[in-house]
Amino acid sequence: MADNNSSPAASVAVLGTGIMGAAMARNLARAGLDVRAWNRTRAKAEPLAADGVRVTDTPAEAVDGADTVLTMLLDGPAVLDAMRQAALRLAPGTLWLQMSTVGPAALEPLVRFAGERDLRIVDAPVLGTKAPAEKGQLIVLAAGPQELRERAGRVLDVVGGRTQWVGEDAASGAASRLKLVVNSWVLTIIGGTGETLALAKGLDVDPRAFLEAVGGGSLDMPYLRMKSELLLTGDLEPSFTVSAARKDARLVNEAGEAAGVRMDLAAATAERLRRAEEQGHGGEDGVAAYFASFVG
Repeated sequence: MADNNSSPAASVAVLGTGIMGAAMARNLARAGLDVRAWNRTRAKAEPLAADGVRVTDTPAEAVDGADTVLTMLLDGPAVLDAMRQAALRLAPGTLWLQMSTVGPAALEPLVRFAGERDLRIVDAPVLGTKAPAEKGQLIVLAAGPQELRERAGRVLDVVGGRTQWVGEDAASGAASRLKLVVNSWVLTIIGGTGETLALAKGLDVDPRAFLEAVGGGSLDMPYLRMKSELLLTGDLEPSFTVSAARKDARLVNEAGEAAGVRMDLAAATAERLRRAEEQGHGGEDGVAAYFASFVG
């Protein structure tokens, strides 16, 4: 295991192979890196074996001998639990790319863990969903020391199309805070799209007439089109699930409250997502919060 900050990342352990993590692991393997992967539900990781990824039973097996660990799990507690399980096989100097959306509060214990284990941590949440993840075109928001950037780039440049460095210290939370600001906007669009199309249904307005009315103008946007099409076709295969969106809405609300900012729209979106999840839409795309508009 190398502790030289300029050494190449020849082997990468990916902890968490959901929608995003699986695409990352696959792209890293195709780029010629030695990739080992762990997922809490092993069956979800098994398809990666066909791409040359070594699927392991435990986080400890995954990180054993890896130069770099990439975490892509649901939230901060899930990340910390996985890293604690891996602790005995984590060598000092290991590069840790923490790419999950955890929020600034949950980042703090992760940074402490890295310090206790002498890990080189970079906070690097990503923008993008399934399609850009599969194409290696995610936008990475990263905070970490200058001396780690070349080393981190050997992985980040494979999974992302662009890395935006926003700070020298992962502990500053700069990357995680920026991610929540962006996600606040994403959630606003998802919630607004669903509610607007629900109103169209309620008022007996053809939703495509709405899209035609805003088409090509300042009120139009690709994300509106993409999310609307999922509802109109009934194909709600997730790129960002209702459950994950609800978690992110909670993080946005908590961060806003801690900063003394009222997040009225985020709070309302979180409630819509909660109702949709309760209705059984948790595993569908986030725009399925649309269904929360209807009673019964």
